[in-house]
Amino acid sequence: MSGGILHVGVAGARGRMGRAVSQVLDEREGAITALRFDRGEEPDLSACDVVIDFTTAEGSAALAERCAVLGRPALVVGSTGFTPHQRLAVEQAAARIPIVLSGNFSLGVNVLIGLVEQAARRLPGEAWDAEIVEAHHRRKADAPSGTALMLGEAVARGRRGELSALRDAPRDGITGPRQAGRIGFAALRGGGVVGDHSVIFAAEDEILTLSHSARDRSLFARGAVEAALWVVGRAPGLYDMQDVLGFK
Repeated sequence: MSGGILHVGVAGARGRMGRAVSQVLDEREGAITALRFDRGEEPDLSACDVVIDFTTAEGSAALAERCAVLGRPALVVGSTGFTPHQRLAVEQAAARIPIVLSGNFSLGVNVLIGLVEQAARRLPGEAWDAEIVEAHHRRKADAPSGTALMLGEAVARGRRGELSALRDAPRDGITGPRQAGRIGFAALRGGGVVGDHSVIFAAEDEILTLSHSARDRSLFARGAVEAALWVVGRAPGLYDMQDVLGFK
């Protein structure tokens, strides 16, 4: 940082989240937008302490690899829908630079994740079915959302398992009865929904629902800027919002 001011680059600057991040930076003391760029461009990153990236999994993986080669800047990545290969590229880059990677930068959602893990620990899968329902705007390309997968991982952790082993396949047609202990997902897409997430724990005679609704995407932008302020100067590594908020 120069003069105590954080110099932030915004990837995907013309996108919905890129514009929201730029607006938050314009109003945030101690941070300025040093660079705005979009996919397909290869800007000079030397003026940036950190780049906030809400583009695509492909674009974020490529940017992480480039920053790792340069040895800077730090990254805050909010893209979702990573393939195993793309995720590996980000993890390998994190050996050279600090990266905050999160499917959701909301404080409320990250508190919800902790509550879900605690609930799953106390509500055994043999008696309590776990279903995750999420809704987003019609333009969202991946499903389930990154946040829904984070919530699924919280359920799996609470039950001392791995989501990859417990996740139910999408239901369509004659699927047969639900298997005990599995984690199900339902994705809704329509209109301009910013983001709604619910985790339903259903037993034979009662239902517990934990949920979060986002009303304005600026809340994600504010969280990403706070993550950017936190990550600069950290040791190389892969971090998430649980680290940023001190929950770990």
